[in-house]
Formats: sequence, C-alpha cells, structure tokens
Amino acid sequence: MSSLVWGECLLTELDHARLSKLQDAARGSALVALLAEADIVPSQRVPADVVTMYSQVLVRDRASAQVSKLTLCYPADAEPDTGFISVLSPMGAALIGRRVGERVRSALPVGQERELVIETILFQPEASGDYTS
Repeated sequence: MSSLVWGECLLTELDHARLSKLQDAARGSALVALLAEADIVPSQRVPADVVTMYSQVLVRDRASAQVSKLTLCYPADAEPDTGFISVLSPMGAALIGRRVGERVRSALPVGQERELVIETILFQPEASGDYTS
C-alpha cells in the first residue's frame, strides 16, 4: 500500500536533487510521485515547520496516542530500531516535505497501516543554518 498524506509537499532544491538520484532504488514507491509533484524551494527559504532530510520530528500515532521521535535519513543511515527512518521507506516518503500538524498514513512492513500526526520538529538542518547536509 502506498503512503497517503494531506496537504502540499515542499522540498528544498538540495533534497530534491539528492532524492532524484535515488529514483532507481525507489521505482514504484511513493517517493517517485512525490518528486514529480513537490514544490521546490531554495534551502534558505524552506519554512522551519517543514520536514527535510535529517530533520528530527515527534510524531503521534492517532490510534494509540504514542509519541515517537524519528529522524528522516538516506537508506545508508537507516536504523529503524533507533528511529532513523529511510526516506525510501513508506513512512519516510510520507514524512518528507510535510508540515507540523499534518497527518500522514503509511503501510508498515508487517502489512498493517499507521496514521501519524507530525507534532513538532525538534531539529531541521536548514533552520540551524545548515544548507549543505
């Protein structure tokens, strides 16, 4: 099942360029459609409430109300057990480019579906002046 989100998707120019290089690995995933439909902005102009690569976010599961800390990363850095979620995973593709307050829904590896609300962004590289990570 693909990811479902509500609202627009906003990507930085750098994130878009780097994610575009992963399209072969992402073939058939929600990320391919996201890259085609996203609004692109310079890294210096991305709002601080948008999830970008290496953002740390708090998300709340709508069913259980459990809050989790996730860090959106590239596949080589993914460690789901510690909260590092690959952008190529259904959940990672659902989070990238979304804003605080938005709901995202994604399939889990075990076949279940999970709906999350992006509660807050604890860290966004661009908001701290890092436009190259």
